[in-house]
Amino acid sequence: MPHPVMFRDGDPGLAELRSVALGFPEAFEKISHGRPVFCAPKMFAVYGGASKATSAVVHYPHALLIKVDESERRALEQDSRFFSPMYFGPSGWLGLDFTATEVDWDEVRELVDASFRLTAPQRLIRLMDGS
Repeated sequence: MPHPVMFRDGDPGLAELRSVALGFPEAFEKISHGRPVFCAPKMFAVYGGASKATSAVVHYPHALLIKVDESERRALEQDSRFFSPMYFGPSGWLGLDFTATEVDWDEVRELVDASFRLTAPQRLIRLMDGS
């Protein structure tokens, strides 16, 4: 049984995230577990997520999940806009809640860029950097 679709094309921030994520070399979007996932070929960004920081599951339908470098993780975790996503958190991912405050799209571009660099093959990173 497939997962239900858990987003709408008009969801807050999804069009902007698509514009950012699909601008990376060989990036494509697919639907996985009911959510938009951006890959090149590995997953580097996801729209929407959930957290189980307490005994209850908290859903973040309008959020960005990205892989973060360990050197950045502690600082980002101090920011209340970020959360540890279920299933992804133990693998070094964090979520950014788009509804916590006005979204800074320059920051989102930097976060997605960093996630892409942590997951993409070196040839795509070289292609992106023009070398």
